[in-house]
Amino acid sequence: QVQLVESGGGLVQAGGSLRLSCVASGGVFSTYSIGWFRQATGKEREFVAAVPWSGGNLYYADSVKGRFTISRDNAKNTAYLHMNSLKREDTAVYYCATSGRTGWDIIAEWGYSYWGQGTQVTVSS
Repeated sequence: QVQLVESGGGLVQAGGSLRLSCVASGGVFSTYSIGWFRQATGKEREFVAAVPWSGGNLYYADSVKGRFTISRDNAKNTAYLHMNSLKREDTAVYYCATSGRTGWDIIAEWGYSYWGQGTQVTVSS
């Protein structure tokens, strides 16, 4: 059983930055792919970014490319989402998730087995 705890959310002005953290316990963190997803009020949850267990290619939603950066520190069992140039439309609850799958579409929500409780990010104008 893997447990994930996100932190780092909060209220920030448009154009500002935040760094979200996702700390994992249980399992072998280095063997998991990590995804970040978000859900705005009244909308479906959507993919934001992902890093495979190998730490190779990084994946981003078009809406965050060039502004967000995903990273992982296997020694700390922690994944990060660095968010810069935040916009009002980035306001959402952000979730991290892990998957032990291989050979799948890493941006697909269905492939993730464990999810954190989420952290709220609110961007004001």
